Amino acid sequence: MQTEFIYKILTKNEYEVFKKTDYYSGTEKDISDGFIHFSTKDQLIGTLEKYYKSEKNLILLKFPSNNLKNLKWEESGKLFFPHLYSKLNTKDLLEIHELNNLDTKFIIPVNF
Repeated sequence: MQTEFIYKILTKNEYEVFKKTDYYSGTEKDISDGFIHFSTKDQLIGTLEKYYKSEKNLILLKFPSNNLKNLKWEESGKLFFPHLYSKLNTKDLLEIHELNNLDTKFIIPVNF
């Protein structure tokens, strides 16, 4: 499974750490799991509802999947998710979007 773009969800605090580095090691969960978690656009709402339901003011980052070395597609709950088994070069970031959680409903921009 391969898509052109993959997405990383961060809290504002995690995003502040991301901005300060050239190579990002991931969130605490990423580091403990041994890879950086990403989602496809179709998986974003499910990921947000499962892991970020009570979070406010999240940051959504968009990356080109073909630029990321050590990216593997692995099954989790009958879906295949992109997992990066190396540090993330922050220069690969294409776009940033702020996500606000309004009554536990997330809106993903159509053209993002």
